[in-house]
Amino acid sequence: MSYLEAIILGLIQGLTEFLPVSSSGHLELTKALFGDSSLPEESLTFTVILHFATALSTLIIFRTEVIQILKGLFQFKWNEEMIFSLKIILSMIPAVIVGLLFEEQLESFFGGKILLVGCMLIVTAILLLLADRAKNTTKDVTFPNALIIGISQAIAMLPGISRSGATISTSVLLGVDRTKAARFSFLMVVPLIFGKVAKDIMGGDLNFESAQIGQMTIGFIAAFISGLFACTWMISLVKKSKLSYFAIYCTIVGLIAIGYALFFK
Repeated sequence: MSYLEAIILGLIQGLTEFLPVSSSGHLELTKALFGDSSLPEESLTFTVILHFATALSTLIIFRTEVIQILKGLFQFKWNEEMIFSLKIILSMIPAVIVGLLFEEQLESFFGGKILLVGCMLIVTAILLLLADRAKNTTKDVTFPNALIIGISQAIAMLPGISRSGATISTSVLLGVDRTKAARFSFLMVVPLIFGKVAKDIMGGDLNFESAQIGQMTIGFIAAFISGLFACTWMISLVKKSKLSYFAIYCTIVGLIAIGYALFFK
């Protein structure tokens, strides 16, 4: 992987992590176009690094909310911050279970599975269209909602299904306020990413190669900076019900990926 390719992959991750078009799917498609021949584990390592970068950008954008939540938690009372944190924890459970029980199977989906990515992008497009037609409400995320949203996040571990698209769409279809849905969607993934990185580092599962450290660093920086812009933009787009445009985009890219996998690969 060249430094230019690392920058491009970082920019794609930073933009598509928050925009509902599947960051993992776009990373896999881009790596396939670059002729990436890395093993699934190595491909997944770079993907995890880039996701870590966007998790940091999420903390920067929502720093006020995160600080408020932490202050509320340290009061050790049944307050609004404690309730929100418990909802976040509840939403994490499905993804944690899937990640622990099916880690090897998930790794096999990364590394050039173009047909799978194309099909899952079509699924993402359908979810976005349904969410865009849902009525606006002022409702907050409930505990049952949090679990259902968490299940959609677990399904979105497949490359091609947008995590933000799936969780925000699920929230909106459940009747949650669009702004609150976006906030919950972006914050719920942060503990999972940090936990995943910590687990892989302690377990020695991340495949770091000295020859690739520079490229990973450049990709990390690109993903972090572009993520700052994309997160802010996405919050504005969700408020304005502009998800249908991304549904059209996902459909076009998905069909191209399917056609490429069936007829040219």
